[in-house]
Amino acid sequence: MLVLLPPSEGKAASGRGAPLKTGSLSLPGLTAAREAVLGELVGLCAGDEEKAREVLGLSEGLRGEVAKNAELLTAGARPAGEIYTGVLYDALDLASLDAAAKRRAARSLLVFSGLWGAVRVTDRIPSYRCSMGVKLPGVGALGTHWRAPMAEVLPEAAGNGLVLDLRSAAYAAAWKPKGEVASRTATVRVLHAPTRKVVSHFNKATKGRIVRSLLASGTSPEGPAELVDALRDLGHVVEAEAPAKAGKPWSLDVLVDEVH
Repeated sequence: MLVLLPPSEGKAASGRGAPLKTGSLSLPGLTAAREAVLGELVGLCAGDEEKAREVLGLSEGLRGEVAKNAELLTAGARPAGEIYTGVLYDALDLASLDAAAKRRAARSLLVFSGLWGAVRVTDRIPSYRCSMGVKLPGVGALGTHWRAPMAEVLPEAAGNGLVLDLRSAAYAAAWKPKGEVASRTATVRVLHAPTRKVVSHFNKATKGRIVRSLLASGTSPEGPAELVDALRDLGHVVEAEAPAKAGKPWSLDVLVDEVH
């Protein structure tokens, strides 16, 4: 099972250990694309602060993020699973999982990123600010920048099993499973049960709980149909729609009563 996650806007502070080594990150086929973004981002943020803030879409209150980006090559790194914070990651709560569940998380979780493309939760990275919606002056729109390298690397990473896609739209645009991989992919919406409306904040928390329950239980569904059964067995209320055509993802709706 491969679980595709969005990153979080908010991030924990960088570590105090050794700085980033791009060659040590998972999915080495993305290294050149990562280094292109990293080099331009550091150069941009080490130069004109106002221009950097404008390119990155940062408010006055987030001015400090520019200085943080300027130091990415020397900042201490720590596991991505500790860097990413926010509602989804609070609900997932990787740190409190038992050892077996943590090993499953290391194998199956892939966090998408405007800067790194995608990393595993064990990959050591510094804290940064660079969303997939950014358009760098040299590299261009990051969503477009990542499509070709992702198309080369991600099908192999997906293996032969289930792909559970929990990404937001901006990050989903960087890689769209196709063909046989798409037929093993399930996307998830979180709906308010009484109204059938998509929820916002609670959407992230629910997705975090879904991933946590799968990791903690040791369940490893082989495909979307088995995922539906597994989620129901774990107490989630799920409505599923198989694709009308072959080579398309399944659509799963998880129904919740709370919308906060």
